[in-house]
Amino acid sequence: MGLNDTPSANRIHIGFFGRRNVGKSSLVNAVTSQELSVVSDVPGTTTDPVFKSMELLPLGPVMIIDTAGFDDEGELGELRVKKTNRVLNKTDIAVLVVSATEGLSDFDRELLKKFEKKQIPFIVAYNKSDLGITDRFDREANAICVSAKTGENITRLKERIGEMAETEDTRLKLVGDLLKPDDIAVLVVPIDSAAPKGRLILPQQQAIRDILEANATVIVIKEDKIKETLANLRKKPAMVITDSQAFERVAKDAPEDIPLTSFSILMARFKGFLDAAVKGAAAISKLKDKDAVLISEGCTHHRQCEDIGTVKLPKWLKGYTNKELVIKTSSGTEFPEELSQYSLIIHCGGCMLNEREVKYRMQCAADAGVPFTNYGTAIAQMHGILRRSLELFPDLQKEVD
Repeated sequence: MGLNDTPSANRIHIGFFGRRNVGKSSLVNAVTSQELSVVSDVPGTTTDPVFKSMELLPLGPVMIIDTAGFDDEGELGELRVKKTNRVLNKTDIAVLVVSATEGLSDFDRELLKKFEKKQIPFIVAYNKSDLGITDRFDREANAICVSAKTGENITRLKERIGEMAETEDTRLKLVGDLLKPDDIAVLVVPIDSAAPKGRLILPQQQAIRDILEANATVIVIKEDKIKETLANLRKKPAMVITDSQAFERVAKDAPEDIPLTSFSILMARFKGFLDAAVKGAAAISKLKDKDAVLISEGCTHHRQCEDIGTVKLPKWLKGYTNKELVIKTSSGTEFPEELSQYSLIIHCGGCMLNEREVKYRMQCAADAGVPFTNYGTAIAQMHGILRRSLELFPDLQKEVD
């Protein structure tokens, strides 16, 4: 995929961190060859994290993140630091910018501990080497001396970042690895009031692209065309992939000898948490009156009258459990820090979040002892078709009662 068709969630997220006035924004501008961030001698110029999707050679499509100073002060400073901490949850590679005239501070060492705790690959960039500082820091592991002002070692810094990056060829496919050339995949895409005007949602777009790259054939239909389409095909499809909201109808209309799954289940696999989602779905049957359930979405959008997160899932949960549950919701980058109050977390497929952030949220749930599942897996469980929806993943079928 190129710059324009690589989703933000699938880009390598490179975060620049450090104290105020060490030249983070200047270094970001030097690395990107753009005036991406505002540069000033006044400490604390960068307030909120700045995100920029771009093409960065030799890495390819990336997301560059410039953050506020980690040593910011006052009530507003605490808020900026909190936002910087959140950025860590989605950072694939961290660049700690340190002033070469001062060396590592206690704030810098605190950040390094956070990188290591979150298992984030990092490099320490000692900036302002143009001020006559020697290259003594280059002898440190994961360190390099650079100058945002003169451009010294900027190319080498980008090369070092590239060496830490996971290449696209090694990444798991959404569905392409499950298909052989000339296989047929039927995609069921309902067009309803909640669908975006004039376009398909990201998992649907990504599935189509993935199938085509696998040299397979993709057929896209609405939920009322399943029987007609399958009857007209001379060759049996390798699989049917449906929007989770149409799971029940599609399961009735698609013969059981054709593997069936959903975009949400495939996305959970792509983001690395399908195993946890399958295990977490079992907790739905164990919910009791007054239990709190968090329904969390990774994106923000205008709520429709039949919104899945705030309307349909709560209705299905109530009908399936016959319990009076306390339903709470979150969306976008907002994810509760305190999770122990919940008996279950049902998360979206995470198509707008990168893999690291989704796994961070899953780990937060695990640390709090809270089962974690996702929309598609939960819906399949509540409609009694979870085992069938996992036919493409026989090892996970064993987890279903």
